[in-house]
Amino acid sequence: MKNPQKIKNYFFKEWPLSILIVVTGILFNVFTVYIQIMQGRLIDTIVNGNPVDQVVLVAMFFLGTIALVQMARFLKRFFVRLFANRTNRTMRTVSYHNIVSKPIIEAEKEKFGDVMTRLVGDVDITVEGIRKVTTETFDTGVLMAAYLVTLFLYDWKISALAIIFVPVAMILAESMKTVIYKRSKAYRAQMSVVTGKTYEIAIHAILLRTHGVLDKNIDRYNDQLVDLEKKAVKANALENGMAPIYLLIASLGVIFVIYMGGNHVVDGSWSIGTFTAYLGLFVALTVKASKTGKLFNSAQKASISWQRIKPYLTPVIAFPKPNIVPSDASISVSHLTFDFPHSPAHLVKNINFEAHKGQIIGITGPIACGKSTLGIALLGLFPYSGSIKVNGKELRDYTDVERSQLISYLGHEPYLLSDTIYNNVTLGTDKDITELLKDIAFDADLKHMPEQAQTLVGNAGIKLSGGQQARISLARALLNKNDIIILDDPFSAVDTLTESQIIENLKSHYQNSVILIISHRLTIFPRVDKVIMFDDVVKYGTHDEMLKMSPLYKSIYELQGGER
Repeated sequence: MKNPQKIKNYFFKEWPLSILIVVTGILFNVFTVYIQIMQGRLIDTIVNGNPVDQVVLVAMFFLGTIALVQMARFLKRFFVRLFANRTNRTMRTVSYHNIVSKPIIEAEKEKFGDVMTRLVGDVDITVEGIRKVTTETFDTGVLMAAYLVTLFLYDWKISALAIIFVPVAMILAESMKTVIYKRSKAYRAQMSVVTGKTYEIAIHAILLRTHGVLDKNIDRYNDQLVDLEKKAVKANALENGMAPIYLLIASLGVIFVIYMGGNHVVDGSWSIGTFTAYLGLFVALTVKASKTGKLFNSAQKASISWQRIKPYLTPVIAFPKPNIVPSDASISVSHLTFDFPHSPAHLVKNINFEAHKGQIIGITGPIACGKSTLGIALLGLFPYSGSIKVNGKELRDYTDVERSQLISYLGHEPYLLSDTIYNNVTLGTDKDITELLKDIAFDADLKHMPEQAQTLVGNAGIKLSGGQQARISLARALLNKNDIIILDDPFSAVDTLTESQIIENLKSHYQNSVILIISHRLTIFPRVDKVIMFDDVVKYGTHDEMLKMSPLYKSIYELQGGER
C-alpha cells in the first residue's frame, strides 16, 4: 500500500468494493425516496375508488419497491462490511509490522498497555468509524439530499419553511463533537492505563503476592476501573443522549407541513396521497437529520483512535532478500566499545578477540562487569564503535534479516510461550526436533510426558521446572545451527552432570558454528577453546593461560571447586 497514513488510500486499495458501495448506495437512496411516492399513489388509488386490479397493481409496485430497497441496502452494507474487514486486516498488518520492525531504542520508550490498546482497540475503533461514516454517508447524507430535492419538487415554499429547523439540529450536533472528542480521548487514555495494569498484575501476581503487596495493587487497579467506568459514562452519555433532542428540533417544521399541506388538500391542489407522501418524506428527513449527530460523533471517536495509531501506519518496506555468501563461520572483534543509550559510562570497552567455526568461547567475569552487555552488542541491534566482523563482513552492514540468519541468541532469562514444547522451540517453523532435544538432554524428560513434544508448557512455562524451561529456550537458540550462537548463562538452572552432557553434544554436533557461552559458573571452562575474562582489563586466552594471567579468574575457578 502506497501511503497507509491517508484514509482515502484504503478506498483506492479496495477500489472494486468502493465502486460497488457507491452503486448500491445510490440505488438504495433512489428506491427509498420512491417508497414514499408509491405509498402516496397507493392511497390515492384506494381513495379514488379505482378497480381492484388497478389497486393490486399499484400495491405490487409498492411492495416491489420495498423489496428493491432492502436488497440494495443489504448489498451496500455487505460491501461496506467486507471493505471494513479488509481494511482492518491491512491496518493490523501494517501496524504490527511497524511495531516489530521498530528499532529497539524506540521500542523501549513505549508503554506496553498503550501499545496494546492502540493495536488491539484503536484499529478496531478506527475501522468501525470508517464503516459507520461510509454507511451513514449514504443512509444519512446522500439520502437527506434525495429527500430534500424531492420535497422541493413537491412544493418549494412549504419545504423552505419546514426545513429551517433541520440545520439548527445539525449545527447543534456539530458543536457537540468537541466535547465528545475530549471525553472520548480521556476514556481511551484511561483504557491504556487499565490494560497495562491488567497485564502487570496477571504476569507478576506471584511476585506481588510473595511480597505482600498484591492486595494494594488490586485496590489501585479497582480504583482505575472505577475511573474508567466514569470516563466511559461521560464519553457515551452525550453521544447517545442527544439524539432525541436533535430529532425534536428538526421536527418542529412539521407545523408548516401540516398547516400548509392541509390547505393544499382542502383547495384540491394536493390529493390525500400526495400529502401523505410529502409528510412521510419530511418525517424521514428529520429522522435522518437527528442522526447526523451520531455520524459526527462516530467520526470524532474514530479520529481519536486514528491519531493514536497513525504513527504506526508508515509504509511497509519489504524485507530485502538475504544476500549471505556461504563461508566458514567466524567472528572477529576489534576495539569494540559499547554502551546502552543514555548510559552514564561505557559498559564494554576495547574488546578484542577472534573465533572460528567449531570453537566454543567462554565469557566470564564479576557481577555487572559487562558480560551480558557484550552478548547483546554482538547481536548488532544497537549502535557500537569499533569493529564486529562476522564471516569477514562488518556486522552493521548486514540487514536485520541477514543477522537473524547468521546469529542466534539465548538471553539469561528464558521466555516461553503458553504453547507446546514443539512450538516453543520451532516458533511456527516445521522442523524435526527429535535430535535437538537429545542435544539438550531433554529426551529423558519427555519419557515422563504423555504428550511428548506436544505437551503444553503453560503461561511463561509455569508447568515446567526451571531447568526444563532453560533447556527449551536453549533448544530454540540451537534450532537453526546458525554460524554464531550466543548463549547467556544457559546452565544456571541445570545440574553439572546435565551441563557436562550438553557441552559434549555442542562440541560434537555444532562444529560448523562459533558458540559463545556467557557464564559466571566456570565448571565447563576447561573444555572450551578460549576464555574472555572481564578483569581490570579484558583478557583473552585459553583456560590454562587465564589461570596464569588473571589472579581473579584463578580465584573464582578455585572457589567453585576447580577440577572437581
